[in-house]
Order: sequence, then structure tokens, then C-alpha cells
Amino acid sequence: MTTLDDTARTSLLRRGLALEYVTLGWNVIGIVVLAIAAVSARSVALAGFGLDSLIEIGASTVVIWELSGTGEDRQRKAMRLIGFAFAVLAVYLLVQSTFVLVAGYHPHHSALGIAWTAITAAVMFALAYGKARTGAALNNPVLKTEGRVTLIDGILAAAVLLGLTLNAALGWWWADPLAGYVLVYYAVRECREIFSGDH
Repeated sequence: MTTLDDTARTSLLRRGLALEYVTLGWNVIGIVVLAIAAVSARSVALAGFGLDSLIEIGASTVVIWELSGTGEDRQRKAMRLIGFAFAVLAVYLLVQSTFVLVAGYHPHHSALGIAWTAITAAVMFALAYGKARTGAALNNPVLKTEGRVTLIDGILAAAVLLGLTLNAALGWWWADPLAGYVLVYYAVRECREIFSGDH
């Protein structure tokens, strides 16, 4: 490796860590905001999105741990931990969406929830793009995979936003749990690819 390569790699590692720290910080704040919004609106979807933020915190922590070290063994362990995060996310979405549909649960309107999920969707899509580019430049499968966790987090934020908006505007309380089933598919697919070694 040349000095230029070492310098470029160090710069990319710093960028990857910065992206993860931003994700981590955003989701820590998000748990507090979502807890307030969920309690005030009695919204299962917002409470569930708080759990997704907790999973994203775990995934970001795993990547920070992986980027601070080297070796294929550490990468394999990190990939498995992210795979488990996807599995937990899929189970959560399946259970939550089914419960809301079966119970016919109607949450109250939440302006705070709508505002936070709208901003979160934009932030997560931007972070996912940055992680995908940085992970590809580093040839780091852990960062690329966690970028997909962040992408799913953004899609989930958009789905919750759509559900909250349709509920507020048209009274369509069932829109959010239906969107949750689409996300179950993505989470299961990513989990399967990680554990089958396709990444």
C-alpha cells in the first residue's frame, strides 16, 4: 500500500465513523422524541418506531466497533450481529402490524410524530447513501450492510409517516400496519442474505 492509499483509507474510515456517530446520535434523540409522541397520541406505530431506533443504535454501535479494528473474524461477528438486528426488526414489524390490524387500534393524531418521521426519513436516506458509498470505497461489507439497515429505517420512517398522515387526513388507521408488512419482506431478505453468506 502506498502512503496515498493509507491516507485515503484513513479518510474513508473517519467518514464511515462520522456517519455512524451521526446515526447513533440521531436515534438516541429520536427515542426520547418518539416516546413523548407515542404516549401523547397513544400510537403503537410510533412506539414501535422507537424500537426500530433502538435496533439502529445497536447496529451503529456494532459498525463503530468493527471499524475500530481489523480482520475477517471481527467482520464475520459484526455481520452476524447486524443479521440478528434485522431478524428482531422483522419479528417486531410482523407482530406489531398484525396486532394493530386485528385489534383495530386507532391512534390519535400526532403532529410531533408526523414532523419527526418526515425529518427522520430524509436524514436516514442521506446517511444510507453515504454509508453505501463509503462502504463500497472501503470494500467493507459491514458498513455497506449497516447502510441497508439505515435505508430500512428510512423506509420505515416514511411508512409510519404515511400511516400517520393518512390517519390524520382520512381516518385510514390501517394504512400504517399494511406498510409494515412490506418492510417485513425487506428485513427478512437482508437477514437471509447475511446468514447465507451472500454479502
